[in-house]
Amino acid sequence: MPDKVVRDKVLCYIVRDGKLLVFRHTDYSWEEVGVQVPAGSIRAGEAPEDAALREAREETGLSNFSIRRKLGEAEYDISPYRFELQHRYFFELELHEQAPERWMSQEDHDGQGEPTKFECFWIPLEAAHVLQSGQGALLGRLVD
Repeated sequence: MPDKVVRDKVLCYIVRDGKLLVFRHTDYSWEEVGVQVPAGSIRAGEAPEDAALREAREETGLSNFSIRRKLGEAEYDISPYRFELQHRYFFELELHEQAPERWMSQEDHDGQGEPTKFECFWIPLEAAHVLQSGQGALLGRLVD
């Protein structure tokens, strides 16, 4: 088995009126990629807080976010999908603009390759256990 690469990641919990902002990839089936929260890699020299705000903007197409609080950190082994151990920073973000119940968005990957298409929508916080790949690990801290 190959050695696992360790990657620093951020995950964003954005809650409004008791609902969590999630998305699905429109180019893949639910069975392949599930439902996710805005998340992604921390770039070299980037603070986790800045990465969280950037990823939320890139994946939702919305722009007016702020960090409400850091919820904690956790490790997640994403094998066998990739031989990667993710060190995850979880943040609660606040959205300071209107957003519909459902909308299309895309991440352009800084102009590298094809954009990734998303459908963004809100689900009841109580149903957020459906998040893929351990993304719901620190949801319980939202009610602390």
